[in-house]
Amino acid sequence: MRKLTLDRILQSQGFGTRKACRALIRAGEVSIDGQPITEFAEPLAPQGLEFTVHGEQWAYHEHLYLALNKPPGFECSRKPSHHPGVLSLLPEQFAWRETQPVGRLDHDTTGLLLMSDDGAFIHAHTSPKRQVPKIYVATTRDPVTPALVSQLLAGVKLDDEPAPIGVQGCRQLDAHRLEIVLVQGKYHQVKRMLAAAGNHCAALHRSAIGDLFLEALGLEEGHWCHLDVSQRALLSHGKEDAEGSGILES
Repeated sequence: MRKLTLDRILQSQGFGTRKACRALIRAGEVSIDGQPITEFAEPLAPQGLEFTVHGEQWAYHEHLYLALNKPPGFECSRKPSHHPGVLSLLPEQFAWRETQPVGRLDHDTTGLLLMSDDGAFIHAHTSPKRQVPKIYVATTRDPVTPALVSQLLAGVKLDDEPAPIGVQGCRQLDAHRLEIVLVQGKYHQVKRMLAAAGNHCAALHRSAIGDLFLEALGLEEGHWCHLDVSQRALLSHGKEDAEGSGILES
């Protein structure tokens, strides 16, 4: 990776325009290795660079690959209309970087949500041409029965689908909770399937995408983390094709 001046590095990380980043540097608000940097013109190697802005520690990331434990009441949109957007849960500069949700969860659905500013990554993980399992825990209004599990596995008819749709996996967790594995990623699929089977989804939580489990990330609700290369590789568990992975929607 080629060297960049410090103002360009800060701009790439979402700290504002080059003019604003130069002002930060001149004001002594940027430090590297504990030393304030007041000149921006010297080229630096950005890869692996750690720096502080306003006393807060940051590390350079060419692209953002984030996992968020989404709480209820947030919209998966850069321009939310009825509820706060999930971007409000991230540092402000991430919005400058055009970070966006990778797929969507309903405003009342909780759990694992991917976010990125890498267009190729977003496309690869929202393409319907490869089916990646997503695991959900659904809380039902009425008690779970063996017949309900069987019906979801066998398939139910949805209004806008030509043929019955089934889940890849389904098991009862307790009297009112099901673990459901999807690969299709149809719109509101879990909620619509439960309704078609004569029950109602009272709450929905996504616990995993591929082999990446939210529990393993140790994120509290509303918290986020960067995903490293090995963690991103876990997202690829599924049926391969030439272009990318399955839609990440509930």
